[in-house]
Formats: sequence, C-alpha cells, structure tokens
Amino acid sequence: MSDLVTHHATDFVTQQQSPKPSATKPGAKAWVASMIALGVVAGAVIAGPQLMASPTLPAGTASPPSVAVSLPLQRDVDGRLELLGQFSAVQKVELRAQVGGTLTQIGFKDGDIVHKGDLLFQIDPTPYQIRLSQAEAALASARSRLELANRELTRADALQKTGAGSVQSTDQKNAEQRAAQAAVDAAQAAIRDAQFDLDHTRVTAPFTGRVGTHLVSVGNLVAGSRAATSPTTLLATIVSTDTLYLNFDMSEADYMRFLRERQAQGGVLANKVAVALADETAFNHQGTLDFVDNSLDRSSGTIHLRATVPDTDGLLTPGGFARVRVQLAPPAPALLVPDASVLPDQSDHVVLTVGPDNVVTPKQVTLGDLRDGLRVIRSGLSPSDRVIVGGIPTVRPGATVAPQAQAIKTATN
Repeated sequence: MSDLVTHHATDFVTQQQSPKPSATKPGAKAWVASMIALGVVAGAVIAGPQLMASPTLPAGTASPPSVAVSLPLQRDVDGRLELLGQFSAVQKVELRAQVGGTLTQIGFKDGDIVHKGDLLFQIDPTPYQIRLSQAEAALASARSRLELANRELTRADALQKTGAGSVQSTDQKNAEQRAAQAAVDAAQAAIRDAQFDLDHTRVTAPFTGRVGTHLVSVGNLVAGSRAATSPTTLLATIVSTDTLYLNFDMSEADYMRFLRERQAQGGVLANKVAVALADETAFNHQGTLDFVDNSLDRSSGTIHLRATVPDTDGLLTPGGFARVRVQLAPPAPALLVPDASVLPDQSDHVVLTVGPDNVVTPKQVTLGDLRDGLRVIRSGLSPSDRVIVGGIPTVRPGATVAPQAQAIKTATN
C-alpha cells in the first residue's frame, strides 16, 4: 500500500513539473482530486489500527472471597431425644349386645362425652320380663313344695319317736324335703339368670369417655351372646378421654444412648416426657414414660415405648400424631452452630473453619439435635474455631478467604 502511495505521489510531482495543460481539458482537476483522496484513504489504512488499538493493561490479582465467620455459640444444653409418636386410647371398648332383641332406644348423640352408667342402647325388655315372671312363679311353687316337705318330715320324725312310724317313712320324707329345697335353689338361680338378661337389655357406658357413631338404628333386630359363642351385633365404640397413651419407637442407636445416659446418671428409667401436638412448636404437654418393650423389633431395628399423657385441655385425640421429647441428661456445656454451616461428607459431617492464615480448613464433627434453630456439636470443634456461617458456596477447603466477623443468632432472637 505504501509503494502504491509513493508511486502516485511521484506521478503527481512529475505532472506538476510538466508544462501546464490547457485549461480546456476538464478531466485534469478531477484526476488530481481523486489522487488526493486516495492518499488520505491510504494514510487512514496505515495509521488506523494504531489509533484504534487500546493500550494493554497489566494483569491484576483476584481478591479472595469474603466470608462471614463466628465462634461457636456456647450454652448449657440438656441431653434429650425428639421422636414422633401417635396417641391411642387407654380404654377402648366395642359395645355389643349380650342379649338379642329389637333395639328400641338410643340414649346419646354421636360423638358425645358419656359418663359411666349412662344408658346408651335399650333393647326391648318384654321377652325377658316374661321370663323373669316365669322364674319367680317357679320359685313360689318350689317354696310351697318345700314347706309341705318340711311339715311332712316333722310329722314323720314325731311318729318315729313314738314308734308309730317307720324309719323308712322318715327317710323318704327327708329325701323329699331335700329335693324340694333343691327345687327352690334352682328356681332362685333361674330368677337370677332371667334378671341378668333383663338388666342387659340396657347397654350402658362402662366408663367415662367419648362414644362414636351408632352402627345400628332403632327398630333393628340385634344379636347377642353373653359368652360371645355366637356372632353378636356391634352397636358402637367408646374410648376413654381423660388420659391417653402416646406410643413411639426408638432406634437401636438412640436406645443405646438412652440406656447409657440412664446408667451414667445412676438413676432409674426417665419418667417425664414433653409433648408437642401437630400444630404446636412448643412442648406444652407433660407425660409420664411408663413402658419400654422387652425386645427390639429386628425387622425395623426399633424398640417400642409408651407414655401416658393427661388430656387436660381436650386437645388429645386417639390416632393423632405428636412430637415427644425424652429427657436423658441434665444440662451440660455444648457448642452450637447454624445448621446451614454443617455440610454432609458421605456418611460423616464437616464444618468449614478459617485458620489464623485465613485458609479454609474442614473439621469432621459429631452432631446433636437442633436447639433454637442451631445444631448441637457433640465433638470435633473447639470454642476458639472460627466457623464459616456465611458465603459457604463461594469457598472450598484450602482456599484463602477474607473473613468478616458475624454474630450467630438463635431462632428466638
């Protein structure tokens, strides 16, 4: 390109030195103008890249990422386990008729709280009243025969003593008197049997509790059996409400911890538990641990426990779920960190810390439960460790960081 420009410039100078052409030639001026424009374009082509190129900046060093760090929170924490349990009734009874007949009355509304002895169902008593009257009449007849047998025995004894009667006659009257007495006893038993059936035409509440829906309507014929040797009609169910069972299962690992804590304290089985219902965050209900099963369920690796919980506010319902907290040990110093600061590492857990040289160092820890939104660290961490509590996704072990102090906050703050 530079040679081309030089060539054109030489021609231009030569032409300037040559004799001036005639003014009558109109193309000379246009040719000169085009040469000048061509020279400007060539200069732009040569100098343009140098003018447009930006100066090269020296490569800078990237600053280390900023992270929030804090010392572990130190508090006195008691040993405990939190498990999921389900309520069941202490007493639950299926109400079935012990005698058959036509249902004539229902004495409750479905779902009512009924008290012990309240009438729930009435079966037509007429057939049983008739049977009782027959038994009473049979007793009256047996007593009359007994009175006659007693008088005849008395006369036979008197005749025997005077020699007017025989021993055989006396023995016969004595046997008749005992038979009459046995007839009276049988008639009395028949009366008790008839009275039993008559009494059980009234189906009453065996204890105070909540009754379910009635399963048989008035006018239906119900089947009954005192010894349940034949099919019987289910009338309703009733459950106790003043106290409920809370059933829950504990894993083998938790159970071993439970046993070791109890053994370390030298005490007996923990007898107090705290309960939180499904819609509660606080453990406002108190119960008593009253049963631990005698063997582990090998299919699930758990052991069954049970607590009794008084229903003081009427909120406990059989079949409902609740969280149960079992107290294991008295309060002891412990370290707590935000749960988000604990990272899984295969089957273990680690916490990222920052050393004196601002290098990220992971530490393997043993976890406890959550307290006020913070995770209890049982081991693996010291009170002087600076734990990363913010900016964890931007760092990796061994990296240099810029730590910024930040206080740990609990869920109650």
